Amino acid sequence: MGEFRKGGPVLAAGMIGVACGASPIPFNVLPAVIGPVHAELGWSFLEINLGITTFGVIASLLSPVYGGAADRWGVRPVAIASLVAFGLAFALFAVMPPTKLAWFGMWALVGLVGIGSTPVTWSRAVNMWFVQNRGLALGILLLGTSLAGIVVPQLARAAIDGAFFGSGWRAAFPTLALLPLLVALPLTLWLFREPRPEERPAGLSGADGKLLGLSLGTAVRGYRFWVIWVSIACVALAFGGAFINMVEITRLHGFTAAQGATVMSVLALGILVGRLVTGLLFDRLWAPAVLVPILAAPALSCVLLMGSGAPLGTLMAAAVLLGFAAGAESDLIAYLAGRYFGMAHYGKIYGMLYMPFGIGSAISPAIYGAVRDATGNYDAMLSVAVGLFLVGALLPLLLGRYPEAPALAPPALPPTVPA
Repeated sequence: MGEFRKGGPVLAAGMIGVACGASPIPFNVLPAVIGPVHAELGWSFLEINLGITTFGVIASLLSPVYGGAADRWGVRPVAIASLVAFGLAFALFAVMPPTKLAWFGMWALVGLVGIGSTPVTWSRAVNMWFVQNRGLALGILLLGTSLAGIVVPQLARAAIDGAFFGSGWRAAFPTLALLPLLVALPLTLWLFREPRPEERPAGLSGADGKLLGLSLGTAVRGYRFWVIWVSIACVALAFGGAFINMVEITRLHGFTAAQGATVMSVLALGILVGRLVTGLLFDRLWAPAVLVPILAAPALSCVLLMGSGAPLGTLMAAAVLLGFAAGAESDLIAYLAGRYFGMAHYGKIYGMLYMPFGIGSAISPAIYGAVRDATGNYDAMLSVAVGLFLVGALLPLLLGRYPEAPALAPPALPPTVPA
């Protein structure tokens, strides 16, 4: 418990930072506004979903840049600047012209400025405060996305109904922009920081006090990096569109948008439980073995979501299994990046591993939307998602044992030859 006494305040601030950042908020707002935007502007479901695709692709491509900035200057300034910029950019949706160009441009802006408010930054600090309890700590950190999944859809629905800044889908954006600006930012300024060298747990630093870890170039030349990369891509491609379109999937089964929001909250609860259980198991068991049942179970969810007329309880059960997998996948990126590649260049490596997560999550809603436009339902893509979940679950078994500290040390420089 010594790690929690020392790093607990940082962990709490990071969890709220994750909840209010550009990782969960856009993905939890869009399900609430898809229907109203479609009804008001007449855009197709594919076109609406391409907004989050634009955001996700740009943010993912920039994640190694933000991660490298955190490696160089520390996570605190990167997180603070990105929280401010993300909140201001998100609020601008309220005055967006009703054109597709403006829609895509606003999502691109959020991607450009918001990625520093995601786990790319928060998880680096938590990894540096925790070693023995790293899995649990990262699970707690990423509970922020679960909190967002529970709270944000309800806030968005209330804003659309006129509870805050006017009414309609535009009102949801400035309402949710208050979270990074008025909730996460003060806590970050007060509590969030990396440990000083003398505060770091044993095993993070070498005898010279420098952080142990592989360079990005060394990491990408090894097979482990690409095993993790492909596994993340498969799961993200399967999950992202199902999550974004869950309200619409629920409506195709004969339920209301309000009942769809309830299913979304149940999904978020599944993410929450999945994060805690996965984190606890990571600290006690070999992580790839833990991932097999957790990432394979959503294949059953996809089968349950197909067709029409399923009971609400069945849809909730499918949502729980999907949520469990989403919780495990986010833990997977942060935990395996630290265990297999060390902390010296964690930001860059995490950013590269976040790339398939972000791009897959961004492309997936557009694919689901295109399938819906073409066929009237999501069944064809849900069938593909079954296979993607199974491949993503089995690939991590190829990773092998965790490397020992000497394997993470930088290579020694050749001795200097006297002139």
